[in-house]
Amino acid sequence: MLASLRTPFFIIALVVMAIVVLIEIGSPWLMNHTQGFDTPGYGIMYMSFIDGLLLYVTILILLALLVPEKIQGRIQGIVTLIVSFFGCLGAIASCFTALIFLLVMVTMLLAPIFGTIAYFIIYGHFDRSGAAVTLSIIMTLKIAFVVLMLLAHQKFIENKSLVLLILTSLLCSLIVSFLHNFLPIFLVSITDAVGGIIVAIIAIIWLIIFLIMAIISVVKAIH
Repeated sequence: MLASLRTPFFIIALVVMAIVVLIEIGSPWLMNHTQGFDTPGYGIMYMSFIDGLLLYVTILILLALLVPEKIQGRIQGIVTLIVSFFGCLGAIASCFTALIFLLVMVTMLLAPIFGTIAYFIIYGHFDRSGAAVTLSIIMTLKIAFVVLMLLAHQKFIENKSLVLLILTSLLCSLIVSFLHNFLPIFLVSITDAVGGIIVAIIAIIWLIIFLIMAIISVVKAIH
């Protein structure tokens, strides 16, 4: 399959996914500086765990074009083990961070009078329109990534793990978007934290799967 890969389309797809991850990582900074409030912005940022994993898989495909198969087979398992292990730790830590902020926000909201007032001052203003624009850009880029991957080679659709990871990425975008628009604006900081927790849990599941596969690969390489 790699021999008949249309490399320019694949390279562009790789760049597009890299841009998606950069946008997701930088989303809280953009939101905080555009509206001036300390809004969490967990939902979009935590999608970088899933899309970062998708970017990593795409990079592995690229390396298969550049690195001899024997060398790639030996290092891929070790690199994947490291990436998935630390990625899993990061996702777990991020999940607990969002959970703590969620508990803090709910406690403040349900603690009248001063707690509720403090909640409205700090978390009652969420840049929903800015988040919607960001999510629209991300979703457009993800669709472009899918199209470019198919243009690079139609047989990518036969790669079940890649397809499932792409579908998971798109689903996470839809979940965060729904939670941003489900309730009134003063509750969006809370639903955004919920979205971040959901996305982090999904990412942890994927990273554990990759970790197990990497361990099996390393054990086989040793034997």
